[in-house]
Amino acid sequence: MCYEIMCRIVVGITTATVTEAPPRTTRRPALDWRLRFGVLSLIWGFSFLLIKVGTEGYAPFQVTLGRLVFGTLVLTAAMTVRRERLPRGVRTWGHLTVAGFLLNALPFSLFAYAELTIPSTLAGICNATSPLWGMVLSLVALSEDRPTRVRVAGLGLGFLGVLTVLGAWQGFSGLDGRGTAMALLASLSYPIGWIYVRRTLAGVGYSHISLMGTQLLLATVQLAAATWLFSGIPTRVEVLPLLAIAALGALGTGLALLVQYGLVAEVGPTTAQMVTYFIPVIATGAGVAVLGESLSWSTPVGAVIVLAGAALSQVRRGSRGGGVRVADGGRAAPRARP
Repeated sequence: MCYEIMCRIVVGITTATVTEAPPRTTRRPALDWRLRFGVLSLIWGFSFLLIKVGTEGYAPFQVTLGRLVFGTLVLTAAMTVRRERLPRGVRTWGHLTVAGFLLNALPFSLFAYAELTIPSTLAGICNATSPLWGMVLSLVALSEDRPTRVRVAGLGLGFLGVLTVLGAWQGFSGLDGRGTAMALLASLSYPIGWIYVRRTLAGVGYSHISLMGTQLLLATVQLAAATWLFSGIPTRVEVLPLLAIAALGALGTGLALLVQYGLVAEVGPTTAQMVTYFIPVIATGAGVAVLGESLSWSTPVGAVIVLAGAALSQVRRGSRGGGVRVADGGRAAPRARP
């Protein structure tokens, strides 16, 4: 999706969300969790660059379809190795179809279309607004979430950062409004999907990998239909964009999800979700260093404000002793990014 994405909030980045406990591990991973955390940050941070490169040779729907195909292949291989079975029941598949649309097909496509006209750096920063949208929606849709002064202040600070990134005091001059709106809508789609999944798929009795793989498969079917209707088959093969799409799907969608679920199982959802705050930093650095995208002072300053606001918006008062803790709930697994 998932996306992909989080615990009580939604972080791209990038595809699926489920709400049961993380799978139990039988042996300690070979790599230290800090190394895997760093690798995950790099993979998801570079995803926006890969989207940009992919759209230089293929239509946005084609980029998204390729991404989902390669991501689904990785999850299918993981399910085969672990001997996971597909979920059963028409209702479960129906909910996963909606989840696949909200957490994968829709946001992935919106980001691909957005990056036709906006830099990958801006797309990565827009992705960081997902926790802000998630707080607003959770306050309305989830009765256990209650606003606090700190969280409301974080919300206001975060959207102030968005205005700073966009250069609101200059009248948004030089900014492609349509592309920016698509990137922000993609970020909004993640928390909507997370809330839907939390309400419909909690406690269904299947593993994260099984639900996630099925969700990606259903999203792939949706994109195959959309691509056939609106984009058709590519008339020529562009090697570099194709390699970017393959990396985006296999690494940024498939492998990244497996790594993040391993982190959730080992160090908990609160620590694992901190990867969210590294993604826009890496996306900005990659866009400037590799693609040569321009960077005004307002972009990094606004990004810092957005991340500070997103972090504050996830702090809430604990249920005992009046302490303050990061909102995680321990019940929602990450989503895929971006």
